[in-house]
Amino acid sequence: MLAAAKGSIFTPVAIGRIIVGWGAVAALMFLGPLLNPPVPLPLLVTALLAIVAVILVCAFGVVHEAEHLARRLGDPYGSLVLTLSIVLIEVVLISAVMLGPGEHATIARDSVMAVSMIILNAVVGLSLLFGGLRHGSLKHNRTGTSAYLGMIIVLTSIAFALPALIGRDGSYTSGQSIPVIVLALGLYAFFLVRQMGAQAGDFTEVDPGLFAPKISAKSRSTTKDDDVSSSAAISSSPVVSSDATPIAAIFVKHRKEILLRLVLLLVTVLPIVLLSHDMATLLDDGLGRAGAPVALSGLLIAMIVFLPESITSVRAALAGEGQRVNNLCHGALVSTVGLTIPAVLLIGMLTGQDVVLAESPANLLLLGVTLLLSVSTFAAKQMTAMHGATHLAVFAIYGLVVFS
Repeated sequence: MLAAAKGSIFTPVAIGRIIVGWGAVAALMFLGPLLNPPVPLPLLVTALLAIVAVILVCAFGVVHEAEHLARRLGDPYGSLVLTLSIVLIEVVLISAVMLGPGEHATIARDSVMAVSMIILNAVVGLSLLFGGLRHGSLKHNRTGTSAYLGMIIVLTSIAFALPALIGRDGSYTSGQSIPVIVLALGLYAFFLVRQMGAQAGDFTEVDPGLFAPKISAKSRSTTKDDDVSSSAAISSSPVVSSDATPIAAIFVKHRKEILLRLVLLLVTVLPIVLLSHDMATLLDDGLGRAGAPVALSGLLIAMIVFLPESITSVRAALAGEGQRVNNLCHGALVSTVGLTIPAVLLIGMLTGQDVVLAESPANLLLLGVTLLLSVSTFAAKQMTAMHGATHLAVFAIYGLVVFS
């Protein structure tokens, strides 16, 4: 039975992704001296395109495994697997850049701000636009969504606004950093405990249409082992909680499959982490020569790193899963801010680096507009394509601000 499970999980496509990802990591280690700035322009462009292509290949692998786990575990646990996987990539990447050579006082601010705009406006906007055009509207659990937005408002205020008011030169002092770290981590930990415990039901689907029995999808997925048919079967079966099976019982029953998929997900994620660091160095070199704004580097990195989350969210919207869109998008941002800000503040304290978190007035205005728009959008019982269009408009304005 274990051999059969391994055969259906470690498919040729999955193994191919691992080979491509780790092969690229090995190649970059070998070519490392050639890629130290300044890199000849043809080599720089070629290397960047190759790295982005490999990251995309691995990203689709992460999506595939995370969706399998999500369907098996159910929400909010399934979405949390993908969310934490991607957020850990972001945290590790920013930490690696800070611990590397050079001055990177604003890398955390630029990256987390970019992530905030991408998730709250670009990904939410695309998901609601496509989901609304296909289904007319998407329903969601307003209690869980309200909890997400409350966390986001508090954490982003602590991260981007408060340092400008009480800090020094846009940075928290050492005496201020410690209580901020404790507060952010404590609040995030309490949120996770409640989300996965007593309030788990607040983060499950509420649309009655999703509980209708799905025919043939499950039978098709059990008769074919190839990656394409399995992915199609999964996409046609939304995550719902029609049965109240405890997560512990699900894990005991499917322990081998869950553990194997977790291992495969981690092995596929790690090359993204390692390659992103090299990509960041090459991007800084290329954008510096082009005279592009510094914040553009953080924006591009965030877009690529959060691609798996974006793909899964849009697919969930197309399947009519309004609450899963919330769990993926808002859950990702809560985890990003709740983990990244304490991590960079701690690194700054240990290394003596300044960590500038205070945002510009223009970005603070856009963040405020985004939060108000999010509260307005998700206060409604149903989300429509019009809501999605407004979020995309704000993201377009953010792009204009980046290049200003």
